[in-house]
Amino acid sequence: MEDLNGSSTRAHKVTMTNRRSCMINGVNDVLSFDIHEILLETEQGMLMIKGDDLHVSRLTLDKGEVDIDGKIDSFTYSDVANSGHKNESLLTRLFR
Repeated sequence: MEDLNGSSTRAHKVTMTNRRSCMINGVNDVLSFDIHEILLETEQGMLMIKGDDLHVSRLTLDKGEVDIDGKIDSFTYSDVANSGHKNESLLTRLFR
């Protein structure tokens, strides 16, 4: 569906159930993932999810949706869009 206002941003929504599963909308990209950490680029900035036995059970980047299962310990947002320096590495921008 075309946005008449010229904005291509999607709504960002996180729904978590009992710290064992979550559904996330407004995801632009999955940058990295393993069983202890998942790093997502969302409409609201970078999102780091930490926990144990984490799995990306469903990924639909066309719709911007990700489902994650496992024991979720934390969500951490980092607003790298305003950091300004595009030549910096991802880790430098995240841990500024």
